[in-house]
Amino acid sequence: MTRQINKDTTLCMSLAARPSNFGTRFHNFLYDALDLDYIYKAFTTTDLAAAIGGVRALGVRGCAISMPFKEACIPMVDELDPSAKVIDSVNTIVNTNGYLKAYNTDYIAIAKLLNEHQVPSDLVFALRGSGGMAKAVACALKDAGFKKGYIVARNEVAGKQLAGLYGFDWAPEMTGVEADMLINVTPIGMAGGADAETLAFTESNIERAQIIFDVVALPAETPLIRYARTLGKKVITGAEVFAIQAVEQFVLYTGIRPSDKVFQQAAKYARG
Repeated sequence: MTRQINKDTTLCMSLAARPSNFGTRFHNFLYDALDLDYIYKAFTTTDLAAAIGGVRALGVRGCAISMPFKEACIPMVDELDPSAKVIDSVNTIVNTNGYLKAYNTDYIAIAKLLNEHQVPSDLVFALRGSGGMAKAVACALKDAGFKKGYIVARNEVAGKQLAGLYGFDWAPEMTGVEADMLINVTPIGMAGGADAETLAFTESNIERAQIIFDVVALPAETPLIRYARTLGKKVITGAEVFAIQAVEQFVLYTGIRPSDKVFQQAAKYARG
C-alpha cells in the first residue's frame, strides 16, 4: 500500500536561499524504502527567526540549514552539539518536544571524504570562502593533519579569523597562491545564481592542482568539476558531500541508520 500523509505524519524540512530537490528526493526515498511515516519538504525564507520559530511551534522534527543561514540561526536554538559549537556553524536542527538542538554534519561528510579519497595531508590547499561551510571544511582539514593551506576570502576579517583559528594563511585572492588542492565553498557555480557558469578558480589554478573539491551540490557537475574532469584531475563533488551529511541528518531525525546499499540507492536517486 502506498503511504498516505495523515495527521500523525512527521515533517522534516530544509531552509536554504536556493532550495533544491536533492535533499527532498534523498530523504523521501529513504522514508519510502524503510516504510516510515515521515515527509520532507524544502523551503526558503526571508524571515529566518519566524521560520525557526515555526519549526519549534509546529513540531517539525528536523530542519536542514544551508547557505546563508548556518551562522545566523545559532541564537535561535536552545543547545549546540559539540559538532556545531566547535566551528560555530549549524547545518541541522533537531526538535524534541519544542527543544531545538543544533548539529553540524558537514564536518562528518568532509572528514569521511578526505579519508575515502585518500587525500594526502601534505598537500597545500586553497579553500575559497569563509562562511559556515568553510568553517566545517577548515576544521576537518586541520583534524586530518593538513599543515599548509590558504583561506582565500575577500572578507578580510572573516578570512583572517578562520585562517588564524586553525593555523593556516589568509589571502584575499589566488594571486601568488600555489595549491595542490582547490576547494570551493562559495556559491560560485551554483545553479540559479548569477555565477552559475563561472569557474571558482582560474584555469591556470586548476591546471596546476592535483585535486579539485567543490562542495556545491547543485548541479552535481559544476563548471569547476566539469573543467577539472576534462583535465583528468581527481575530483570530489558536492553531491558526495550532500549525500553523506544528509544520511547523518536522517539518523538524527529518525534514529535509524539505513544499510549502505539503501544509502547508495537514495544517493543515486537524489542525483537523478
